[in-house]
Amino acid sequence: MRKILLGIAGLVAMLGFAGCEKRPVNPTMVDALPEIYPDYVGVTIPAEIAPLNFNFADEIIDCMDVVVKGSNGGALHAQGGYADFNIADWHELVAQNKGGELTFTVCTEQDGQWKQYKDFKVYVSTYALDEWGLTYRRIAPGYEVFSKMGLYQRDLSTFDEYAIIENTQVPGMCVNCHTAHQTDPSKFVFHVRGDHGATMFQIDGKREWLKAKNDMLGGSMVYPYWHPSGKYCAFSTNQTRQGFHVVPNERIEVFDLSSDVFVYNPATHEIIQDSLLSTKDWSENSPVFSPDGKTLYYMTCRQQDYPMHYKDEKYNLCRIAFDPETGKFGNQVDTLFNAVAMGKSLTWPRPSYDGKFILFTLIDYGYFSIWHNESDQWLLNLQTGEAREIKEINSLKADSYHNWNINSHWIVFTSRRDDGLYSRLYLASVDDQGRFSKPFLLPQRHPQEYYGESLYSFNTPDFTMTKVDFDAYEAGREIASDKRIETKVK
Repeated sequence: MRKILLGIAGLVAMLGFAGCEKRPVNPTMVDALPEIYPDYVGVTIPAEIAPLNFNFADEIIDCMDVVVKGSNGGALHAQGGYADFNIADWHELVAQNKGGELTFTVCTEQDGQWKQYKDFKVYVSTYALDEWGLTYRRIAPGYEVFSKMGLYQRDLSTFDEYAIIENTQVPGMCVNCHTAHQTDPSKFVFHVRGDHGATMFQIDGKREWLKAKNDMLGGSMVYPYWHPSGKYCAFSTNQTRQGFHVVPNERIEVFDLSSDVFVYNPATHEIIQDSLLSTKDWSENSPVFSPDGKTLYYMTCRQQDYPMHYKDEKYNLCRIAFDPETGKFGNQVDTLFNAVAMGKSLTWPRPSYDGKFILFTLIDYGYFSIWHNESDQWLLNLQTGEAREIKEINSLKADSYHNWNINSHWIVFTSRRDDGLYSRLYLASVDDQGRFSKPFLLPQRHPQEYYGESLYSFNTPDFTMTKVDFDAYEAGREIASDKRIETKVK
């Protein structure tokens, strides 16, 4: 119902645009901030971000007039059914006010009467974005059946989105688990599920399709993470199952009958295993390398009797030494963060590229945080060993999949805070002490229309410093051919 009302409001606002050609005259002053969608009040943005277009929320208006003034000079004006800023003018104003602030004055007109609301500010960070855009998977929030879905990329300075690959190219195909080498897509990997399953590596323009499963692994190569040298890529191999519930707030649970962690060498097609990372009584999962490449972080939990005891599936964060020269692991595993002692489960660890922090999600049990409303973001300080809940970015709904930009001053993550159903992308800045700014929803040219009518969720987002150069047509032909490279266990 909310989506229908928002759509009607947006349509009425657009139809009223033609008569919206005059500046506000004798507006009535309103002692309140404007209710806008998305909520950009008080957010901190990078100078390179696309315009923060917004609608007037939950009220039908005939016209909106917005004036933006920079603390270091410059101004911008938009008038119409919603705030639609010229991209070039926006970037000129924001660049001029880097390290300063933008003051927004919002007036609305209804039935010939104008109202002026209290001004609000947006802060322009001194931290550069240092990225071209984002990659992500977009999929309908279903369980077993999916329609159109794929991997996409978005230019963060504009509203342009491009498909990397979509499942319409190969019937029955599902693509997931994608990542670039420290946001550099010259080394890019993703996994294909379905009848034509494979793990795709594209290195400097050359593609290879690995056989989806290696019998010695017992599963597929999923949850990839590149070594900083680009010489290796860490994976886990999981026998994943889903369980369904009849209670409204627990729709689905994902668990693994088994999972192990290993490292893959693309140059030799060798899988590097270790007995400490492939144990019978424990599930190892979601490996990531430290920025210096000398440590492998991963999650681990004691195997349970599934599905009966799925709520006892609780993960800790562990680490093991790794020698990039020899490709060998250390002989000791250390627990870095004991979530089980808190009665919680840790998932999706992601170290900052400057080596200061590990960002992770904490939930009550399991590791598939998108289905857990209680999932919150936490930050581990690797210098002090202290961890804290990031209250400044968390919400009452599921906050999950996250990644860092290359300079470690911006994060992107998914959240269902908007409507409780769809995972959407939010960005926030991070200072040197690990303090976060108020998150803001990924800008869209027509925000209310885009988010109000979209039936897709975003997940597994990552930054990318350049556009991913990928030939989807040829890739579709290669997927359908079923020509695969065998991997071997070292």
